[in-house]
Amino acid sequence: MTTPSTAPAPSTAPIAVTGATGQLGGRVARLLAEANLPLRLLVREPGRAPQLPNATVHRAPYAEADAVTEALAGVEIVFMVSASESEDREAEHEEFVAAAANAGVRHVVYTSFLGASPEATFTLARTHADTEVDLAASGMGYTFLQDSFYMAMARGVAGPDGVIRGPAGMGRCAFVAHRDIARTAAHILRDPTPHQGRAYRLTGPEALTFEDVARTITEVEGRPVRFQDETVEEAYESRKAWNPPPWQADAWVSTYTAIAAGELDVVSGDIEQVTGTAPVDFRTFLRTRRG
Repeated sequence: MTTPSTAPAPSTAPIAVTGATGQLGGRVARLLAEANLPLRLLVREPGRAPQLPNATVHRAPYAEADAVTEALAGVEIVFMVSASESEDREAEHEEFVAAAANAGVRHVVYTSFLGASPEATFTLARTHADTEVDLAASGMGYTFLQDSFYMAMARGVAGPDGVIRGPAGMGRCAFVAHRDIARTAAHILRDPTPHQGRAYRLTGPEALTFEDVARTITEVEGRPVRFQDETVEEAYESRKAWNPPPWQADAWVSTYTAIAAGELDVVSGDIEQVTGTAPVDFRTFLRTRRG
């Protein structure tokens, strides 16, 4: 005589994916759609949302609590991509977290930042630290994906003259590809329970200086790129051409000073630990150019 299984039936509730019109959220949504999972895509501009099977699209900007609460009704698991960089991002995150808790969400997987801390050199990492605190206090389950700087950023910071400028010195960073963050997130979202309360450091397999970055781009892509170290004062001065608001200038410059301080000199095995597959290195990223 067999005993009926007491394991709970898998949930049929849709998984909510925010930022589905962007690089990371879009990748995660497509991976989940390929696994035939029901999705709810939360976006600011529904007309830009990807058309995916078994997915519905909802306009739900982070700062609009009523729209977020309505969009998350019946959702148990949410992929929360950090909002676009802005002076108000911390407040937008607070609104979203509160609305998700009010909607009855069970678990949030949040894209945070490597070394998120109130004392972080990179100014935007401090916002991520605040959001981690809000999520931990929300009553919802959570998993933090603490991403290093993106490989796409490392490739794209050279100016039109092929020069990467910034006060990074010989500091190192284990840049990571969007594709590796996306597949890690998708893996966790399928079954977040084993990852409850965890913070994963998502990095590439090697820590590079910007001289390494420039040399690799030159070798792989055939376009001459070099790194020019700046003082902090020179960095602020050289960025005045874009007339950024103070918070943005601080973020741009502290990207480099955080690397110079050694705060991004971290190579983690967490991507392989979670997914079973190692992340791509920078040279492979450039050769394939898929994200």
